[in-house]
Amino acid sequence: MIKFAYTILYVRDVEKTIDFYEKAFGFIKKFITPDNSYGELMVGETTLSFASITLASSNLKDGFTESSLTNKPFGIEIGFTTDKVEETVQSAINAGGTLLESPKTKPWGQVVAYVRDIDGFLIEICTPMS
Repeated sequence: MIKFAYTILYVRDVEKTIDFYEKAFGFIKKFITPDNSYGELMVGETTLSFASITLASSNLKDGFTESSLTNKPFGIEIGFTTDKVEETVQSAINAGGTLLESPKTKPWGQVVAYVRDIDGFLIEICTPMS
């Protein structure tokens, strides 16, 4: 059986990024390695993890494209559901996130907003689908 276990984002400063997600969304740090090269957050059934650029570079011999606020976001997003979209968006901004799209109600009734985290990764904040 295959199970989706985690998503790992490659970031400049694992500890700083985990701090952002704790402040912005109230997630709890699961652990950080002693050298701060890898860390995980408790976010539900799937783990959200972070690896330092240095660690990621050691794993991928041909390199990768770094996420950056100076570039457009990658064509992928992390999605968080909440009944309080506007409050959660404001919390993310207060923690250092960047507003990309204000909350809007979609034709199917879902409220959706987009922010970027401190490393430039795209986050959808939305109400749960009924």
